[in-house]
Amino acid sequence: MAITPRFDLEGKTVLVTGASRGIGRACALACAGSGADVIVGVRGLADGAALAAEIEGLGRRAVAVELDLADLATVRGAVGAAVAAFGRIDVLVNNVGVGPENLAENVTEEDFDFTVGINLKGTFFTTQAVGRLMIARRSGRIVNISSQAGTVTLKGEAIYCMTKAAINHLTRCLAAEWAQYGIAVNSVAPTFIWTDGTRPSLSDPTFHAAVLGHIPLGRIGDPIDVAGTVVFLASPAASLITGANILVDGGWSVA
Repeated sequence: MAITPRFDLEGKTVLVTGASRGIGRACALACAGSGADVIVGVRGLADGAALAAEIEGLGRRAVAVELDLADLATVRGAVGAAVAAFGRIDVLVNNVGVGPENLAENVTEEDFDFTVGINLKGTFFTTQAVGRLMIARRSGRIVNISSQAGTVTLKGEAIYCMTKAAINHLTRCLAAEWAQYGIAVNSVAPTFIWTDGTRPSLSDPTFHAAVLGHIPLGRIGDPIDVAGTVVFLASPAASLITGANILVDGGWSVA
């Protein structure tokens, strides 16, 4: 029996959705840096090609595939292209998520359908497509990027919070169903993270101070904070973990 846990991803092939920026980009690079070949799932292939080239510069294989969770045909196409390129998908990182902000009384049907369509429908059917391959191979890891919003309440984010709570429970349901096939399913729930999307809000001193007031560890997260947890859950070191939701929130949920 090994006495030292393995935290690397040597020999693994990882598909990261929404990999062009922010948390998805950090996850793709962290997986490559840990030894994995990476399928870069993006809506714009130009951005994906640049990231794939960066990953290849790290000595790993990479391919960019068009993947838009609002268009399930691209999901099926992306999974097929990934298998054609690498023969299998060992790890799926479901990173894509949207959250248009609006007070509950002002949410429109369009807002609702868009958020639920991407965060739940798109995530589920991406997972199903990859899960079928993993079931056939009787092996796999799935890591869903959830949010602290699935555990705590955020004003103006009722629909987003609802979808992330659903992702947490979907994680548990799939973990229970697919354990028999050797598939582990977990989720990672970040707090506010410095990304291109959050930077305008977090750069406002008042908003920044309000956010920090909820985080006992006293700082906004960086994408690598999330990526490190993803790599751990995908690695051999986490081989007995499934159905877990790991909060990367600096203590927000327990404060």
